[in-house]
Amino acid sequence: MAAETLVCHPCPAVVASRRPHPCRGKSMNVAKPDRSCRQTRRSNIFRIWHQKTRLSSIASPLVITAILTAFSQFSAGAADADWPTFRGDAARTGFVDTPLPDAVALRWSYDASPPTPAWPRSGRMPFDRAYHSVIKGDQVFFASSTDHSLYRLNLKTGEGGVIHTTDGPLRFAPTIWKDRLLLPSDDGFLYCLSFDGEVIWKHRGGPGEARRLGNEQLISKWPARGAPAVVGDTVYYAAGIWPSDEIFVYALDCATGAVRWVNDDSGGIEMPQPHGGADAESGVSAQGYLVVSSPDGTNVPFASDEESSPRLLVPTGRAVPASFDLGDGKFQYFHLQAYGQKGGFATMAVGPMFFNSGIAFDAASGKAGETIGAGPFAAFPGGLVRGTEKQVAAYRWVEQNKADRRGKTSQVWGLEPAWTSEDVDCATTVIVAGDTIVAGGDGVITLLDRTSGAVKQRLKVNGAVYGLSASDGHLIASTDSGQLFCFSGNVAPSASQPIAAKHHQRSSNPNAYADNPVIVAAADKIAAGLASKLGYCLDFGCGDGELAYQIAKRTEMKIYAIDDDADRVQTARQKLLSTGLYGSRVTVHLVQDLQKSQYPNYFANLIVSGRSLADPDADFLATGWQACQRPYGGVAMFGPADKMRVVERGPLEKAGQWTHQYMSAANQLCSTDEMVQGPLGMLWYRDVDVDLPQRHGRGPAPLFYDGLLYHEGINEIVCVDAYNGTEVWRYSLPGILKAFDGDELMGVSGTGSNYCVGDTGVYIRLEDH
Repeated sequence: MAAETLVCHPCPAVVASRRPHPCRGKSMNVAKPDRSCRQTRRSNIFRIWHQKTRLSSIASPLVITAILTAFSQFSAGAADADWPTFRGDAARTGFVDTPLPDAVALRWSYDASPPTPAWPRSGRMPFDRAYHSVIKGDQVFFASSTDHSLYRLNLKTGEGGVIHTTDGPLRFAPTIWKDRLLLPSDDGFLYCLSFDGEVIWKHRGGPGEARRLGNEQLISKWPARGAPAVVGDTVYYAAGIWPSDEIFVYALDCATGAVRWVNDDSGGIEMPQPHGGADAESGVSAQGYLVVSSPDGTNVPFASDEESSPRLLVPTGRAVPASFDLGDGKFQYFHLQAYGQKGGFATMAVGPMFFNSGIAFDAASGKAGETIGAGPFAAFPGGLVRGTEKQVAAYRWVEQNKADRRGKTSQVWGLEPAWTSEDVDCATTVIVAGDTIVAGGDGVITLLDRTSGAVKQRLKVNGAVYGLSASDGHLIASTDSGQLFCFSGNVAPSASQPIAAKHHQRSSNPNAYADNPVIVAAADKIAAGLASKLGYCLDFGCGDGELAYQIAKRTEMKIYAIDDDADRVQTARQKLLSTGLYGSRVTVHLVQDLQKSQYPNYFANLIVSGRSLADPDADFLATGWQACQRPYGGVAMFGPADKMRVVERGPLEKAGQWTHQYMSAANQLCSTDEMVQGPLGMLWYRDVDVDLPQRHGRGPAPLFYDGLLYHEGINEIVCVDAYNGTEVWRYSLPGILKAFDGDELMGVSGTGSNYCVGDTGVYIRLEDH
């Protein structure tokens, strides 16, 4: 088979039109396998081929050495004992050459709160299912999506705790550069911190301070979810996840935070959409750890003919990665339509290719090669390893003579199976430490010999292992239970006296607040006056946070407390962290001007003020909170229990209703709403656990009445707060929309809808009643 020519088209217009780029003439030849080739069939080589144009048989060993040496600049720490970033290096290979002991034992565990994933139902975006750790010397760092805090532990003992707290969830591990930590947050900033947690500099990724409810948290409109990668003294990261809001990809100076380049137009690209033949303005959605791809070769014995700088691969959540020039940030490609059914955040660069969703892609063009298979990958010099729920398989790069259809022979590189180890759970992650492969699965870690695949040891842990890191003879596993487990060799005076494992948990003080009677009385009255204890609460001028704490104990609300005094905010955070409620139930933000909080409109079911208990007529209560109050019953309560002022908000003026499939019982298809005008923006987003019929089945539309949104699923109906996404209730109706879950059905256009809402409730037709 003739070689397929893959040409890099680095500008959006060229990618969209699929025309050759006018200023680039060079290409990379990637030969696909000839299935009739006896040698291919006999060796069972995977159909991932790279035509050998640079290497001769005599020069290969020297070139391999040069390539692996060149890779060191992109593999921060891979050649030493540290584990400075997610999966060990900027290529995310999961490899470190420092070996582990022949046998390890549990030395310590650390119990943090269970993670709070952004997308708990998505199998393609499990980037925050566990607290991934990084290691420098004898220090271990990890970040929490639940309490928004960065932790530092001692590698040998597991002792330590919180060193810094940000304004939003921390969904990604920090990256270590020299003696600094580069930490992305959903609050929209990339932080540069000392190892003690002091802020050296921070960089806002978006153009402003606006916040919105995203994944059930008040976060930046542009969360920093393109987690950093470091090459030399430059850090790359991305902010923004919705192309309609703009996406920002940055290169910053690690020492100062100064911008070296920014790409701020990759969120507005006219490009093919997943449905064939449909073009629209869309773009890159940055969610995942950024990856650096080196065309000079990473853990492979060949290099690309493409004479270009390394590439920055930006994972896009559920889709395939996008590519940017590492040197100047120019957009190169994003093949959303071509690979719409593939993708995921997990991306690994290996030489002139990258692996994503079980497929080998050519990094120069983004074109897919052949599929190896789903599961976690790791790369080591000369080969790869892949895991599944039932086995671990290793592959090695081999050089073969390949004949095309005309009989012309060329030398190619392919992956040849080396060994397979059965009955090994490696469904979630895998790394390679020296001559040991470490496989992570559900409740188990398996250590295997890299050469033979023989199982060395099995270790039991609590939870599914999503994160692994290795350094200085220590192995750290992170699970979805929120625990970290550290294993190392026997360092006791004698093997007959193994060191007992130490178990730690974050420090707590449930009595951080002394139950001030004035605050307790106010909290009791507030809770008693609520029609519902669900939703969101705004503590407008929170003081030390005790009122927010007491309300959290009496309701199921998520509380956002703001104050304009830095000392009060710090005190509130420390106390709430010690109670175990910070982040998951109560979050505290410093706001320089309470009248300009940048919080979204309408989100708060309840508004209170801790400081109003001592000063119910304070000037700051005059304005600033009203826009946040939810229409249709949002309540504000200020002052002590015996002088409490209550303000309830009624219906949104000039807002309409949508109570039937076609607006009303008259099928008018015309809303009475007078407020809605373009351009529209997103109010909130979250993951709701309800199975919906596919769109081709034409199921019933969502309905709106008095601030509540109703939506039918295949087996139930769900009611959510239209202004903040809180689930109010759900009712099981097995199979209610099963008939609508199919391809190209008439659906409601032929049968009409089966439900409507009114003053007294929801009316649903179920079978004959």
